[in-house]
Amino acid sequence: MVINSNNMIKVATALRTVLKEIKILDSEIIKLTDALGMVLSEDIRSDADIPGSDNSAMDGYALKSIDLKGASKNNPKVLKIIDQLKAGDIPGTRLENNQAIRIMTGALIPKGADSVIMVENTQRQDKNKVKIFKETVMGENIRRAGEDVRKGELVIPCGTLLKPAHIGLLAALGRAKVKVTRKPKVAILATGDELVDVKEKLKPGKIRSSNTYTLYTQIIKSGGIPKDLGIAKDRPLELEKKIKLGLDCDLILTSGGVSVGDYDLVKVILAKLGTDIKFWKIAMRPGKPLVFGTLKDKLVFGLPGNPVSSMVSFEMFVKPAILKMLGQKHNDGIKEVEASVEEDIKKKPGLSYLLRANTRWHQGKYLTKTTGPQGSGILKSMGLANSLIILNEKDVYIKKGSIVKVRFLN
Repeated sequence: MVINSNNMIKVATALRTVLKEIKILDSEIIKLTDALGMVLSEDIRSDADIPGSDNSAMDGYALKSIDLKGASKNNPKVLKIIDQLKAGDIPGTRLENNQAIRIMTGALIPKGADSVIMVENTQRQDKNKVKIFKETVMGENIRRAGEDVRKGELVIPCGTLLKPAHIGLLAALGRAKVKVTRKPKVAILATGDELVDVKEKLKPGKIRSSNTYTLYTQIIKSGGIPKDLGIAKDRPLELEKKIKLGLDCDLILTSGGVSVGDYDLVKVILAKLGTDIKFWKIAMRPGKPLVFGTLKDKLVFGLPGNPVSSMVSFEMFVKPAILKMLGQKHNDGIKEVEASVEEDIKKKPGLSYLLRANTRWHQGKYLTKTTGPQGSGILKSMGLANSLIILNEKDVYIKKGSIVKVRFLN
């Protein structure tokens, strides 16, 4: 099906259409050391308390808090040292009144002790005695069993993007392997007679295929595995051959050739190959000409050729698609906030505008302003941006100080 070329759909409608076609990819079991940046595809519950037993949070002395009542710099208490414990030792001595056990961080709390005094508040009197210059309270400087994690607790939910702290937690739970969603393979095909690779010398009328490299890195950053199909000239047979090379991937991205020019052939070739085209034009700037459809069981995006249009279209539609394929929580990969705009902005009605911007936190609120000229070929302003200001179709004049929606790019 090819949608009427005169019809434009709204950004929100386009995104719903894309996400409706997506299923979470299959899972795989991998080594914990390979799990960073993967998306968890199972709930992780603890089979034990962490820590497993009460232990010391400080280097110091384990003792009975009642024995230090009234202790101060001018009135130190003197306790007898009866043992020493380091992390990993099993306490074999029970503490009685007016006794202390030298203890190191992480060591198990001996029976009879109810607190730990920091070594900084003590002075060794001799081999068997210690002066203590401060009171303690019951439980002070003791990490309780289960203080971090309780047995049976849901520790990491399915859909979590695994970060270093998660890897450490999984290790603490004894998980040498973990079940994750496999990363989607994403094919990239740049199109156009004017394009040359970055290694080639420029000739008059030629440009380097920067989109290949921005899309390649955007895919990696979003959690996918890119496959570069190279550059296809504006020739139907070459385009068809190159697109078919991407059918071993989960998602195919083309760049360029989707507008209304005589040599914009991508949409035609996709239709010839049997692509069910869901939409072609979106009421947004930059990125209005954007083809989306399904080819067999693959998702296909025909992105605009202008560098900024390509990047913004990826951010608005391809990235959410990859996140859903991974089963990742949407709010863990895309952050939107409200910000006060630091300049007047004018726009035409009828289109959503996505303006490259720099957004910062200042005195309790977000402030945002554009990074310069907003032409769809001006990649420099994209490099200066950390966010996009999102203006809706009805907006015409946005006064300085108005509240706008902002999506962070990082």
